[in-house]
Amino acid sequence: MSGAIHWGNRDWNRGLVSLSLVAVKRRVRVVWETIMIRRISQRACGFAKNQFLKSSRFHGESLDSSVSPVLIPGVHVFHCQDAVGIVAKLSDCIAAKGGNILGYDVFVPENKNVFYSRSEFIFDPVKWPRNQVDEDFQTIAQAYGALNSVVRVPSIDPKYKIALLLSKQDHCLVEMLHKWQDGKLPVDITCVISNHERASNTHIMRFLERHGIPYHYVATTKENKREDEILELVRDTDFLVLARYMQILSGNFLKGYGKDVINIHHGLLPSFKGGNPAKQAFDAGVKLIGATSHFVTEELDSGPIIEQMVESVSHRDNLRSFVQKSEDLEKKCLTKAIKSYCELRVLPYGTNKTVVF
Repeated sequence: MSGAIHWGNRDWNRGLVSLSLVAVKRRVRVVWETIMIRRISQRACGFAKNQFLKSSRFHGESLDSSVSPVLIPGVHVFHCQDAVGIVAKLSDCIAAKGGNILGYDVFVPENKNVFYSRSEFIFDPVKWPRNQVDEDFQTIAQAYGALNSVVRVPSIDPKYKIALLLSKQDHCLVEMLHKWQDGKLPVDITCVISNHERASNTHIMRFLERHGIPYHYVATTKENKREDEILELVRDTDFLVLARYMQILSGNFLKGYGKDVINIHHGLLPSFKGGNPAKQAFDAGVKLIGATSHFVTEELDSGPIIEQMVESVSHRDNLRSFVQKSEDLEKKCLTKAIKSYCELRVLPYGTNKTVVF
């Protein structure tokens, strides 16, 4: 029969031997390649650890010119129309200056002609000066007509300056102040603004005074939101955080500010509007509560979502534990959203979505 293979008994035995030898050789090759991959991985991990230790020197510590240069971390985000070779161009830009990529994320939506990326890399600022980093990435951005190309070098660039706005509830503010004090929130808090007055002997006011953070009491009414005064107080900030600020910011304020505003919203399911939403949800016997952090737009609570968290509740919860769980979610969700924003993990996607790497 055409194409068939017919072996006699002797040929069959020889064939088995040949197959056995081939199998052994393949097995040996696989084992050898595995060993080599492990060795390479170990060397790479050792190199990365060594470079990290070198980059962790204290400011002012003398450097020995005989050792490898100190490498510092940087982050770059890129958003443009999809095209062939973008990843190669961005990678070559870093490699050509002696940098090394530690992590790379890419998102290309299905049936969308758009490209998103976020890269984490280390580099020698002596060989690749900070201003040159911007210029090199900007050259690529111009070549691809990028909508967004941003570089951040945390050890060199100034921290983002923010202002916190709140009303009566303190839980989100307290969480952020403690994270900031512990160095876990990479921002500079320029001031705290509230439409409710606080006594000078409270723990929050003492904390703010101790750290030199101004507190501004701006009383508001339905007829007068005093947005012009607030706008003047926050004009030099990089973005705003509404840490349970129970006032609606007008479109004029958002346009006048012109920068991002991040809000935390009680994402209780189903949604309960009006006063005391936690009690409404508790009385309705919901089984799942949540919190949503999002960008503020003119349409109330409908801005692009940055972060969401949920937690189960049950008939065993009383109103106190119910509210406590809700507040815990809100402060964790808001803090994570701000951290992601500062680390350039949040990019706009479409008209009302976000890409969060």
